[in-house]
Amino acid sequence: MTEQGAPNAQRLLWAGFMAILAAGVGFSIRGGILGQWADQYGFTMTELGGITGGGLTGFGIIILLSAFLADAVGYGKLMALAFLTHLVSAILTLAAGAAFASGGKEAAYQCLFWGMFLFAIGNGICEAVVNPLVATLFPTNKTHYLNILHAGWPGGLIVGGLASYFMNPDGAKPVAWQIQISLFMVPVIAYGLMVLGQKFPKSEASAAGVSMGDMFAQLFAPLMIVLLVVHAMVGYVELGTDSWIGKITGAIMASPQKGLLLFVYTSGLMFALRFFAGPIVHRISPLGLLFISGILGFVGLNMLGAATSVMLCVVSATVYAAGKTFLWPTMLAVVSEQFPKGGAITIGAIGGAGMLSAGLLGGPGIGFKQDFNASHYLKDKAPAVYERYQAPKESSFVGFKVVGLDGAKVGVLGDEGKDLAKAVEVLKKDSKTDSNVEALASWWSDASKTAKEDKAVIDEAVLHGSRTALKLTSFVPLTMAALYLLLILYFKSKGGYKAVQVAEAPAADAF
Repeated sequence: MTEQGAPNAQRLLWAGFMAILAAGVGFSIRGGILGQWADQYGFTMTELGGITGGGLTGFGIIILLSAFLADAVGYGKLMALAFLTHLVSAILTLAAGAAFASGGKEAAYQCLFWGMFLFAIGNGICEAVVNPLVATLFPTNKTHYLNILHAGWPGGLIVGGLASYFMNPDGAKPVAWQIQISLFMVPVIAYGLMVLGQKFPKSEASAAGVSMGDMFAQLFAPLMIVLLVVHAMVGYVELGTDSWIGKITGAIMASPQKGLLLFVYTSGLMFALRFFAGPIVHRISPLGLLFISGILGFVGLNMLGAATSVMLCVVSATVYAAGKTFLWPTMLAVVSEQFPKGGAITIGAIGGAGMLSAGLLGGPGIGFKQDFNASHYLKDKAPAVYERYQAPKESSFVGFKVVGLDGAKVGVLGDEGKDLAKAVEVLKKDSKTDSNVEALASWWSDASKTAKEDKAVIDEAVLHGSRTALKLTSFVPLTMAALYLLLILYFKSKGGYKAVQVAEAPAADAF
């Protein structure tokens, strides 16, 4: 099918753009309210990473499942299901406050985790549809249009980041997180209206009569397996880091607000650059673009980990943003161009691998690296302070364990107990009791005596943990760059990188 053969191609492209923008808005706003969740419910960094990771994990699982069903069920029905799932996720997430009041921290955690999980399921269904859809609508310029489609992601990060900036002012009470997180429903309603009553095409492979068995067989080609592994790294470094980057740079610049603005700036850079992927690819090929992106990602994260001023953070973040801009959509284009017989299945598998990696490894792993390095730094430098602020339970990640810092206690320290005092007053006024607030107030009555000294050393430890996490994460894009270079050499041995047509594609590609 050509673009001219689909009169609603542009409408469907921009509907997909809005669906991905909705995911970006929710993702960005969630990053801005992690501090509120830590303060209100006492979560550690690892627990917050589990919540953010749960969202990404659900995203990955549903992309895989939806990809297998896309051609059989129909793109239109799947988009309707995505809309419904987004709605239910909002309801469940907003119930976290009531869950905490009745069941404490664990109940709030479960509510937020599953709310984010369902939010991600809606995102995953959309992703499973719009990627093969756009590849089908624009078969001769896939890299360009897939990058435009995925400009919706940084577009959503911009909208969500600006909302967080104005709703979470430094030194003032933030707007309730429930109001902030609800904003993602605006683009959800928009894409719902845009796809209503529209006719959707089938994937290139399905339209060419390729059987489901042949589509599925493409997953086991050696080159496809390599691309799945590489894209798992893309998910780890891009989405896993994005879950934390605003918070980490905010700690480096000693201002959560500046961290949010920097996040908005880098998202704006990504948004603009993704509209120019086509001309770049025509000059250096998709794999060349990916290789350069991996190198820039490595350099940018290392620079961020060593940045000591606002200006250095801006420069470092610019390099990092330029590195991550083209990774995700260009990988999708490479898979679509090399495995056209895979239809929605191969594109869905590559997206699923990235999201599962981000959810299971990226979000929790980077959170754990912060907990591990911050707590060990604090334990060595000020063991008494560590004992006062340590979490009640141990956190773990892939066999490694650490007792991190209690998010609620650190939050009380951060605002010198002001919000806690207000919470106590409200309980007294309403003649109510809250064991969580009472326990925190009892702890603060002693901890407040050394708060000034404690804050300086805790801020130093948190900053150390953030820096170290970024430097360790930088080795992921470096590994990716090495693999992209090997792929460039592989294709060069075959006469150069070329897009494969459905009729030309073998049943199962081989190295």
